[in-house]
Amino acid sequence: MDLRRIILARYVLILAFVLVFSLMVAGRIVYIQLTTSEKWDEKLETLENKTEVIYGDRGNICSTNGRVLATSIPFYEIRFDLAAPGVAEVFNEQVGTLAAELVKVFPDRSEWQFKTQLKKAYQNKERYHLVHPRKVNFDELKRIEKFPIFERGAYRGGFIAEQEYVRFTPHGNLAYRTIGMMNKGAYGGMLGSIGISGVEGQFEGYLRGEEGLAVRQNLSGRWVNISTIEPENGNDVITTIDIYLQDVVESALRKQLESSEAEYGTAILMEVETGKVRAISNLTRQNGAYAETYNWAFGHQGSNEPGSTFKLISLMIALDEAKVDTSDVYDIEDGKWKIYDRTIYDSDYGYGEHGKKTVKEIFELSSNVGIAKIIDTHYGDRPRDFIDRLYNLGLNRPLGLGFRGEAEPWVKYPTDKNWWGTSLAYIAHGYEVNLSPLHVLAFYNAVANNGKMMKPMFVEEVRAGGRSMKKFKPEVLHNSICSDETVSKLQALLEGVVENGTARRLQSKLYTFAGKTGTAKIMDTELGYAHRRYRASFAGYFPVDNPKYSCIVVISDPKGSFYGGTVAGPVFRDIADCVYTTDLSLDIAQNTNKNEQHKLPIVMNGAADKTLNIFRELGIDYSGNAEKADWVVVNENARVEPKTVKRNVMPDVLGMGATDAIYLIEKSGMKSKLKGVGKVREQFPLPGAACREGQLVYLDLG
Repeated sequence: MDLRRIILARYVLILAFVLVFSLMVAGRIVYIQLTTSEKWDEKLETLENKTEVIYGDRGNICSTNGRVLATSIPFYEIRFDLAAPGVAEVFNEQVGTLAAELVKVFPDRSEWQFKTQLKKAYQNKERYHLVHPRKVNFDELKRIEKFPIFERGAYRGGFIAEQEYVRFTPHGNLAYRTIGMMNKGAYGGMLGSIGISGVEGQFEGYLRGEEGLAVRQNLSGRWVNISTIEPENGNDVITTIDIYLQDVVESALRKQLESSEAEYGTAILMEVETGKVRAISNLTRQNGAYAETYNWAFGHQGSNEPGSTFKLISLMIALDEAKVDTSDVYDIEDGKWKIYDRTIYDSDYGYGEHGKKTVKEIFELSSNVGIAKIIDTHYGDRPRDFIDRLYNLGLNRPLGLGFRGEAEPWVKYPTDKNWWGTSLAYIAHGYEVNLSPLHVLAFYNAVANNGKMMKPMFVEEVRAGGRSMKKFKPEVLHNSICSDETVSKLQALLEGVVENGTARRLQSKLYTFAGKTGTAKIMDTELGYAHRRYRASFAGYFPVDNPKYSCIVVISDPKGSFYGGTVAGPVFRDIADCVYTTDLSLDIAQNTNKNEQHKLPIVMNGAADKTLNIFRELGIDYSGNAEKADWVVVNENARVEPKTVKRNVMPDVLGMGATDAIYLIEKSGMKSKLKGVGKVREQFPLPGAACREGQLVYLDLG
């Protein structure tokens, strides 16, 4: 046999072996699928049942000054394995005592109810009986663990405590709609609790972290999770919100809403140079009280006809294209002007000063007729030129905030089917166009910022384990909305409104501000505008010489007075007053001489009588309304405000000395544990949390 045949024979032999082996494997696969599939399905099901996804701690959402706005706190669901070995030994003897102890933690049920419930579950040998639907905190868990039967543990006493992290906002409803909401079971429950709105939703990927994997194993009668893949904790998100300014804005808005019994209101405070939103409040009337239930600042339902605050945008276009100047004169007649089949009225028609007015006076008086005439005169035969400028400013597009539910603005275009001969005149003074309050504020902020339009900014940074992971920089939407000359004229117009126009009663002796009032009729789907429902607004900035903050206030359907200058304007003024008196960076030359300023001695928050006595002894003038208060808060400008202490709510002792802090906590029936010296800089549980008698409060002084 030659070499060629030997090689060929070996090749055939190898090929035959491979073929036979492959057939054996294929046959085995077919055998397994046809004869033992149920067996493997059972094993797979068992493995899946014993495998569980575990989650790391969700990251915190914090204010720009480090205060926690949203955090996750562990709570526990109490369950009872009534078929556990050992329960039968003591159940009949101790069930009554257990029921009596449970009433102390869950007072909404009687001892008899608990006893009946537990006996029924015992008869049915329930292995995962829910003792009470309310989840308990860690302190309550430790108490419950010592109750009769439960004290015997999981195996002999059937005690089961299922831990779950619950999202908690320490400052209550402050900026709640912007912080966002969580939803358990979203997307079919596959992802657990996830953020569905606000910062919680937009930054879900950062806050959530990475899931891990655990296998459930039975150890001495108790099922426990053994981690196989450790989860990664979520990152902290640092917002632009200043917690003090947020409190100022919400308090001012709430006060006016309650006074006017309005439908809803929103107020936004923005940093001019950066576009950082330092405070945002959205309050809706429900059952006579106001709460953050919808984001009117930039949500879909908050996008409405802005009314007179839009007049600044209209004049910007006409001024920038040199169609008019502020000294040009127009006849506003008697405050009434008929255009085609419709009539435009001024708010003071029938009693105000009318006739021939300059553009500056028309704007200061907020004349609907004047603004409509100006725009119709110069753009009536070419409305596209006017609308195109609005589109170029981006007023027909969302701001791109990244939040779910951001409003889609609407600006009618001349080619639209519902464009009428009167549309341009009505758009000119703020109708037939829908903008969110935040969109309007972005424009006013650009005027304050010498023409540079900034994108509203809500988040500054993402931190992982205390270290910066990602920083967000201010974003410019338009480097210049118009020429420098036009910006200067717009600024002068806004100053004129406060000095001589519809906001002249809002002037302050301490500082100057600029802005525009707005009063828009609310469109009704059935009645149109033929009813007395209005939306009052005020948009502006302060201080005039070197603007630091811009602000808009919108109040819908106030009862009684409904003008922007008398309803929304005072809220703007209250906000500006508080910001000015506390922000030392607002350097207003006309107020004080820097060389004559004196630094206030450090005064702690605490008992009102002691604090006020210190001011009197040192001869220091103070402001505020705290003469009848028991406890006060003091800022660096000697403004003293009352501190409210509510029953069954954890008191805020931050900034207090040790003596006052201990007294207030013990007066509330709790105990305190101190660390350090000086003023209280941290406390746990956090202020505003639910509290109970005998609870331990940890205080960190520094």
